[in-house]
Amino acid sequence: MRRALELAASPGVPLGPNPRVGCVLLAADGSEVAEGFHRGAGTPHAEAAALAEAGEAARGTTAVVTLEPCNHTGRTGPCAEALIKAGVARVVFAQPDPNPVAAGGAEALRAAGIAVEMGLLEREARQLNRAWTFALEHGRPFVTWKFATTLDGRSAATDGSSRWVSSRPARVDTHRLRGQCDVMMVGSSTVAIDDPELTVRDEYDLPLAHQPLRAVVGLRELPEDKRVFNDRAETVRLRTHDPRAALAELFSLGKRHVFLEGGPTLAAAFLRAGLVDEVVAYVAPMLLGAGAAAVGDLGITTIGDALHLQITDVTPLGNGPETNVRLTMRPIQADPDRHHRNEETA
Repeated sequence: MRRALELAASPGVPLGPNPRVGCVLLAADGSEVAEGFHRGAGTPHAEAAALAEAGEAARGTTAVVTLEPCNHTGRTGPCAEALIKAGVARVVFAQPDPNPVAAGGAEALRAAGIAVEMGLLEREARQLNRAWTFALEHGRPFVTWKFATTLDGRSAATDGSSRWVSSRPARVDTHRLRGQCDVMMVGSSTVAIDDPELTVRDEYDLPLAHQPLRAVVGLRELPEDKRVFNDRAETVRLRTHDPRAALAELFSLGKRHVFLEGGPTLAAAFLRAGLVDEVVAYVAPMLLGAGAAAVGDLGITTIGDALHLQITDVTPLGNGPETNVRLTMRPIQADPDRHHRNEETA
């Protein structure tokens, strides 16, 4: 199964809209017969790729797969049916398929007399496709909010004298994270004022082949010559102020992971709605004392209602004065009973 997970994570495999899946076929003596992995939408699924490599040698094998074999016909046929036709004797998979359209493969395999086991390294498999899994289970894309800030919470100086408070190493790292998502989102005000291109670029500032969808949220009319509307990537206008409606539209387009890079107003709207699932902050060791805040009004007036975040990773980026610290965090769900408990213990 660990080899199947390695195959699923092969470099160059798109991160959406399909999950990354790996498959290894084993003979009765445990030796490897064939392996395969899914290379993106419209290409053979991992099981089909492994079966094609094995040919007649697939009969009587054990298929070890990172995700439950699908049971529906999309651009390709059902993997469960392909495994049955190939004469596979046993299937071991890590993660049940959360997609109600594709689920049911385990039942189809058992009905055909194939031994099925599930749950082996499930946690690792879910982590491999964490955004895709979240989106299918919650009916909306996973949202990562990224921002850069000074130690005193400023995203820019008052006079606008610099485009960034983050260092170049931090900005290169931002592009790496952008490339792991299938949507980059900003508000219409950010487009009007900052005119970002919102493309993924390498360390030499050259655009990469794979470009996520650019999404602009808001009702404000924008000139067609803004860089976000150029031909370097696709762009969609989400003409709403409602974060939940914006995510619903993106989900309907098959998008599973949103990289929220909008300004303080858009970020605050998503935070107030409870629609931020991960926070990535690049903190620069500097103080401004004034200037634009990193996030807008969250409607919080007392310390007891503060939004708390759990730190999952701390990574320094750069050297010397160019050093920034990347903090990766996830919001901690509010405890509705905390005020009652505080009153009891006061």
